[in-house]
Amino acid sequence: MITISLCMIVKDEEQVLKRCLDSVKELVDEIVIVDTGSTDATKDIAARYTDRLFHFEWNHDFSAARNFSFRQATQDYILWLDADDVLLANELTKFKALKQTLDPQIDSVCMDYNIAFDPHGQPITVVKRNRLVKRTMNFQWQDPVHEYLLVSGNIILSDIAVSHDRVHHHQDRNLRIFEEMAGQGERLSDRQLLHYAMELSANRHYGKAVKIFTSILNEPSIYFEYKLQACDRMAHCYHELGQKEQELQALMMTFHYDIPRADYVCRIGYYFQENHDFNKAVHWYQLALKLDKPQERLLGLNNMAWTWFPHLQLTACYGKLGDLEQAYKHNEIALSYSPNDSNLLENKQLLEKHISQKIDSKGRN
Repeated sequence: MITISLCMIVKDEEQVLKRCLDSVKELVDEIVIVDTGSTDATKDIAARYTDRLFHFEWNHDFSAARNFSFRQATQDYILWLDADDVLLANELTKFKALKQTLDPQIDSVCMDYNIAFDPHGQPITVVKRNRLVKRTMNFQWQDPVHEYLLVSGNIILSDIAVSHDRVHHHQDRNLRIFEEMAGQGERLSDRQLLHYAMELSANRHYGKAVKIFTSILNEPSIYFEYKLQACDRMAHCYHELGQKEQELQALMMTFHYDIPRADYVCRIGYYFQENHDFNKAVHWYQLALKLDKPQERLLGLNNMAWTWFPHLQLTACYGKLGDLEQAYKHNEIALSYSPNDSNLLENKQLLEKHISQKIDSKGRN
């Protein structure tokens, strides 16, 4: 059986660190915590779980800190987590089984990362991460911010998922790192450029973000999923700027880079729904229901667009159009994904009442 070092970098994580460590302490053989300057109780909490506690002088480079943490590991494999990550009980069971059976010839295990959830607690955005890597391969982290682990060799895909449950936000921290890089004249990679624009958008610098997203679309060599993401986030910027036609154009541009995907198609449906053009909205939501999920997606997948969301919106649109039978049908399908949802149950009662009244009215006539 393999052995595992957990490696983490932390700063001021007293709200979440205990939860994270409790979720994995039964799995790992060593816990390495690298603190980058906490002023709260983070280090005291970490000390309850390990004596492998190190300090790293923060230099605005997440990759440097993570590479330092990896160098402290002593076990066969390294598992990396953030303090606001958690391994749920069923995932822990699967991970323990993997630990028992993993072939030592494997260099990396790629796992799901659930980074956003719908109102029913189901993951809606899932990305892949090389989560468990062989220590002797000396894989290195790249990029100062929105860092990624560059791996090669014998890689397998696992259905084990780590869940991200953020408690606090760091506001403009990442943006400030990008601005510093740009100010020093560093040339940003395609990936960094996309994340820079996304940080601008997240901090409401919509006009500047649109310019960078546009430059990404105008560069022929940039990876097509980066361009899809640029279209999606550019549409968000235009929405926030109140530029409705440009928002729709940005969403339509996704068809230039790939076949229609349900998440973007649902966004188009919602555009028409917001503009009270319910017939067009119905068309796009119905199209979303016919689309297959991409087999692979580097930048994540919005699961709700392939499950309950289009049915929920069709319930609303058909209701506005007076087609109560279709509204009821789609509400029932949405309920199949979340049988205890109070809003869907209320919809069901109201629709049954109105449909019954409609039938009674026809009978009297």
